[in-house]
Amino acid sequence: MEKLYFCDMNFIKNNLANLLTLANLFAGCIGAIHLILGDYQTTAICIILSSIFDFFDGFVARAVKSNSNLGLQLDSLADMVSFGLIPGLTMYKALEPFGNEILGLHLPFDISYVGLLVTIFSCLRLAIFNLDEEQRYYFKGLNTPTNTVLLFGLYYAFKETGTFGFLFDNALFLVLLTVITSWLLISPIKMMAMKFKSKKLQDNYPKVILLGGGIAILIIFQIVGIPMLVIYYILVSLVFQRQLG
Repeated sequence: MEKLYFCDMNFIKNNLANLLTLANLFAGCIGAIHLILGDYQTTAICIILSSIFDFFDGFVARAVKSNSNLGLQLDSLADMVSFGLIPGLTMYKALEPFGNEILGLHLPFDISYVGLLVTIFSCLRLAIFNLDEEQRYYFKGLNTPTNTVLLFGLYYAFKETGTFGFLFDNALFLVLLTVITSWLLISPIKMMAMKFKSKKLQDNYPKVILLGGGIAILIIFQIVGIPMLVIYYILVSLVFQRQLG
């Protein structure tokens, strides 16, 4: 019995991170369903839960030294739903009211399907990330969770407060947003990661500026500030490209 007990404990220890990854996937599935149904508050909660699970699965794996190839694959597959399908569906829903018309032209297909480009490029980004060993202190391109916060954050703020109406009332702007964010996912632009090379302040100025400005944005603008925070993050990353290497 004692031997069996320790075997069970080892099993739990080795698979705790994977359990968190699957929880990320489960929350992402529920979020996608409620997004389709138009229940955006539940989707927002699910995105938050997926982000928490996504952070802690890696943290736990490192803490208990249970990193594995299985965990790496599960993480990407879960992220593909939570941070690949959901932002694609967000743009699909945003473009849906326009049918097949854009700039007065009638296309042979609904332009809402263009929104799924985000899902395709999210998949491509996740595959590239798994093969790239450079991205230790920075991300190459916009990571999928941040892109999800940007796109869903814009849409949620529009639905809840009417903000960003100029964007969601214009099919062309939405298509451009889809194309730009899809490119950002696989772009060579360095994006800041909150990992510290040292404890020296001069080595971490970009992160301090990001944190200080980000907190101010959220306090001032609240819900509307969430997508604005991502835009601010991109701008700070662009300004400090040389320091991110």
